[in-house]
Amino acid sequence: MKDFTQWMGEHQTNWRRGNVSTDEQGTQNGRPYPWILPPACWEDGLWPGLRTPSTNAIADYLTREKADKHTGAHNLKSSWIACANLYFPFQETAEGRSLIAGFLRTVVSDEIRTVDRVELEYAEDGELHPATLLGETGGTRGAGQTSPDLAFLINEGTGIILAESKLTEHSFYPCSARDRKGSPERPGNPDPDRCKDAPTVAASPETICHQVVWGRKYWERLRGAIDEVAVARLKACPAAFAGYQLLRQQALAEGYTQKYDIVVSAVAYDARNDTLLRSLRSTGIDFFPQGWAALFKGKSRFAAWTHQAWLTWVKAHDVRGKWGEWASWIENRYGYVEAVP
Repeated sequence: MKDFTQWMGEHQTNWRRGNVSTDEQGTQNGRPYPWILPPACWEDGLWPGLRTPSTNAIADYLTREKADKHTGAHNLKSSWIACANLYFPFQETAEGRSLIAGFLRTVVSDEIRTVDRVELEYAEDGELHPATLLGETGGTRGAGQTSPDLAFLINEGTGIILAESKLTEHSFYPCSARDRKGSPERPGNPDPDRCKDAPTVAASPETICHQVVWGRKYWERLRGAIDEVAVARLKACPAAFAGYQLLRQQALAEGYTQKYDIVVSAVAYDARNDTLLRSLRSTGIDFFPQGWAALFKGKSRFAAWTHQAWLTWVKAHDVRGKWGEWASWIENRYGYVEAVP
């Protein structure tokens, strides 16, 4: 698909006409768009079973967990809302978690036996808190720190899968430390071009990576986990141009191996988003699902799957027909049954 983002905007504009309680447009950067809701109406974009006052309401979960919803949750194209709609309904029952476990066993690892919990904007406390593990101070769950969109606690608490959810995004975003301007708290990078020397960044980050100046510990966590041969082929640091989120989450996953036997950093994405699939080409990676995994040889792993694969799995394995209404709603919400140009 050449312009998936534009197509999804048009689809969400059409979807809201019969599914949202207001015609009022919300804004992004001060400009109104038909696929954005007023902030107070953000729950209209959720699967009905996740809205207040359902027993599995996202708003109640966020309050209970002291987590922040994504700032763009009122955008009908929000990947965070898509993540919640696609996966969080299944956390409520053992039957739902069993469906997830079966799927993850096929797309991530055959070592996965059970899914015990499903969490949003996940973060741990103590030594595994992002402030301690990654040097990301001042953040909270969902804001200002690496908190994966989705976490699956597996195998009676002995493993964890950390997943970033994507829908229409063009990339995993450029590294924040490449800006020359900076601020009093975070001085500017005097030489962003040095980020193009991937082997040196990986081998000696304390001498060349500006994130280290800011006190970030991403490369410290990944020390010994990098495949030096694979990194030497890159045109730049893996995080520099479009892989910053991936690097942070991989560093978090590697840190979590202190506690868990199985740790996976993962991406769940829409198969129609060709731009995201090839977003790391400027770094020297043609196709992120395979190319990113090849960069690491540590204790944590990397995996990727499509939202479509998950939907197909549920429809094929929902032997009692419990999830038929959800599947139809998801197909309508995200246009999975339409012919896309």
